Amino acid sequence: MNTAKFTLLFVLATSLGFAATLDTNCYWKAGVASTVITPQTNMWMSGYAARKSPSHGTAQNLFAKALALEDEKGTRLVIVTLDLIGVVPTLRQSVEKQVMERYKVPPQFLVMNASHTHCGPEYRGSKPEAPKYHAFLEERLPHLIGEALSKLAPAQLLYAHARCGFSMNRRRNYSLSPTDPNAKKAPNPDGPVDQNVPVLMVQSPGTNLCAVLFGYACHNTTLSSVSMTGKVHRYEFNGDYAGFAQETLQAGRPGLTAMFMMGCGADQNPYPRHYMIPYVKPLEFAQHHGKTLAYSVEAAMASHVRPVRGPLRGAFEYITLEREQKDPKKPVPGRQYPVQVVHFGDDLILVTLGAEVVVDYSLRLKRELGGKAVVWVAGYSNEYGGYIPSLRVLKEGGYEAPDYKPDIEERIVGKVLELNRRLTK
Repeated sequence: MNTAKFTLLFVLATSLGFAATLDTNCYWKAGVASTVITPQTNMWMSGYAARKSPSHGTAQNLFAKALALEDEKGTRLVIVTLDLIGVVPTLRQSVEKQVMERYKVPPQFLVMNASHTHCGPEYRGSKPEAPKYHAFLEERLPHLIGEALSKLAPAQLLYAHARCGFSMNRRRNYSLSPTDPNAKKAPNPDGPVDQNVPVLMVQSPGTNLCAVLFGYACHNTTLSSVSMTGKVHRYEFNGDYAGFAQETLQAGRPGLTAMFMMGCGADQNPYPRHYMIPYVKPLEFAQHHGKTLAYSVEAAMASHVRPVRGPLRGAFEYITLEREQKDPKKPVPGRQYPVQVVHFGDDLILVTLGAEVVVDYSLRLKRELGGKAVVWVAGYSNEYGGYIPSLRVLKEGGYEAPDYKPDIEERIVGKVLELNRRLTK
């Protein structure tokens, strides 16, 4: 490597706080785009059925963001992140079809992940304004993806990770006797958690960091209302801690697009939350947790950074998850459930699972897929329709344990392992 080239790379690495030398043999093309998706009118909000009124305004804009990547062979991957409760199947199907027709990006290379904020619009079902907002997303998201693809330019990808500690398991402590006064209380500080913060950095040659994709496994339920006067709640749109984490990173790094990918956080809550501390408002908790997560992302970027190489390889399939049939006269249909695996060469394996996935899946898949490649597991991807329990959660019962058959964990993990084997051949 000549002296001038080495000096340029050193300056780039140190300006980003990277503790590793960038790999000049790792070439990608990348493009990123962002659009506001905050409803223009007040709507019913998703996530808490007990709300008594539609929204009252906006505390923070909601965003859809798209990261387009292209490897040296021309294979393209698009990751879309959304400040929404989830990706309903009809939205995924519509966007998938349009993206394939317009841009020739096949389903296995389209990831749609929702932050699961409980302060976004309810666009499922027959709530007023829901169908109109659904149609708005169907129209807006393919254009967003097209914008990201149109911006493809040479880039490098790097990976790092850190930890963030405000998530805790929210299920009761089943190791305690039912007569113990703490048995049914949450949080459960002894319950399983995944407090890892994976970070994918997109570095454009000759410039500062242009995009960061980061993840965390924790419900976006710091708050349900931003304030309360007497017993009257005020509901305002916002992205909860994930929205404020992105906002903090972008404010600190002008020109950066920060994207949040929700992990397997179905049984995890941010603590403290809501009105747990009388002198702290819920919105302040969300802002504080968001800054804490943003600082963890910064800590990751200042630690050991490793290059991510191609080629891209992907697989996407639906499996049937069967329910227990308690009443033969009222059979419960099975559920079509999406499983996706994307390989970034031999450096990174991205696993995406649909709906609200408990933390056991992330912990197990990291163990079973772990090796040379880093394993990143995201829930809330490509579909939304209730909780996905592990066998442990099914046996314990409770809120996150709908009546699936006991083989649900093995069916999901088995499909992930099958797709992964297919991609490694």
